[in-house]
This record gives sequence, structure tokens and C-alpha cells, in this order.
Amino acid sequence: MSLKTPKLTVVGAGPGDEDLITLKAIKAIESANVILYDALINEALLKYASEETELIFVGKRKGCYAFQQEQINELIVTKAKEKGHVVRLKGGDPFIFGRGAEEIDYVRPFGLETYLVPGISSALAVPAYQGIPLTKRGASESFWVVTATTKDHALSNDVTLAAKSTATVVILMGMHKLSDIVKVFYAENKRNIPVAIIQNGTRDNENVGIGTIRNIQQVVKEKQLSSPAIIVIGDVVKERTVLDSISRKVIQE
Repeated sequence: MSLKTPKLTVVGAGPGDEDLITLKAIKAIESANVILYDALINEALLKYASEETELIFVGKRKGCYAFQQEQINELIVTKAKEKGHVVRLKGGDPFIFGRGAEEIDYVRPFGLETYLVPGISSALAVPAYQGIPLTKRGASESFWVVTATTKDHALSNDVTLAAKSTATVVILMGMHKLSDIVKVFYAENKRNIPVAIIQNGTRDNENVGIGTIRNIQQVVKEKQLSSPAIIVIGDVVKERTVLDSISRKVIQE
């Protein structure tokens, strides 16, 4: 049993680019006794951990889970009581489809102190890196962020509701439901609405496909796009080329 106070800090690691992490997140990683990390984090961030820190991969790769969620919950409690400070390092922001709240709710009855460090959400940063503004005057007054797949593995009804609106629609975890998503937008007579699919967003191996609801499935085949990817649907996708040229100029300078 550790003499250190058992505590959990749930940390958002950002969307992929290792520089898109907060100073507070780095401080949490540096102070961790144990880090439980997911597949979507950039493992370069683990360099901030001390040599004594125990690193445990708990994510999913090639469809296989290293740990089920219930096992992760139990592991957090066990390691916190054994070693002290556990950092749960998650991609993006842990409170946006990251199950961070579930893990905090689980451990609190066991007497752990609990903390949260928000992260830059991939839903916002990945389109931005492609020069796609989620809102723009005259193009979009709001945006939806929707998970395509419910806990029952069905297409979320919110995708249908979002398709009825004029808002930009950002869909996470949607590649396996792409054909269903296309059908939903066809039903709303939006077959010509622009679509961007961004795989491995903000990373060096980023892959992007641009099309419309009508042809996006063919674009996916041609560009060999797959998960993890973000789907952006809306007129703001047409703004990409203008903003992209500006961002490249800034980076070069």
C-alpha cells in the first residue's frame, strides 16, 4: 500500500499533434506514478513522464481491446492505492465522447481524489488544421458534434436530427457507419452538400478526402481513408482552399 494520497487525474492529450497539449497536462504527466494511456494519444507525450513512472497501454488496436472498460476502472483504483497518482491519458478532450466522466464517477466511492485536465478536442482542431471553420458568417451559424455509433452499435438518432438543420455537422467514430450517414442526408435532399473526411488529423500521416454526400464513399475508396477519422459535413467545407493557403503561408513564415 502506498503512503501517497491515491488520486486520479483524467488528462486530455489533444488531437494528435504532440504540440497541441496544455502545460497543465504536461505537469500532470510529469507528476504521475502510473499512466494509463489510450491508442489515440501521441506516444511522444510519454517522454514527459519520469523514468520511474509505470506506463500501461489500455487502448484498442486493430479492433482488439487491451482492457475492457470495467477492467480499466478497476485498474485505476488498484494502481492509485498501490502507487499514488494515476494519470488517465486520453485523446482529444476526455469529456467529449472520452468516457472520462464515467471513470471519475467509478473511482470516487473508493476514496480517490479526482481531477480533470481538459484537452483540445479533435472535433475542433482537426477541421481547423485543414482550414475548415466550423462556423462562418453566411455559411454556418452553429455546429453539431455527434458520435455516429451508440453503445448499442446503432446509428445515433442525433445524426438524423443534425441532418435536418443548416448547421455544420461533425461526426466522430463514423467511418463504419458512413453508408448509413449518406442515406440519412440523401433523405433530407442534401446529396450535394460538401463533406470532408480527415484521417489521423493533425499528425504527419494525415490523410484527407473532400467530396459531397453524393460521391464521398467513392472518395473514401480512392483515398483509402479509414478510422480514426472525423467527418465534417456542411458548406464550410467549401471554405477550405482559401484558409488552407493562408495557414500554409503563416507556417512558412
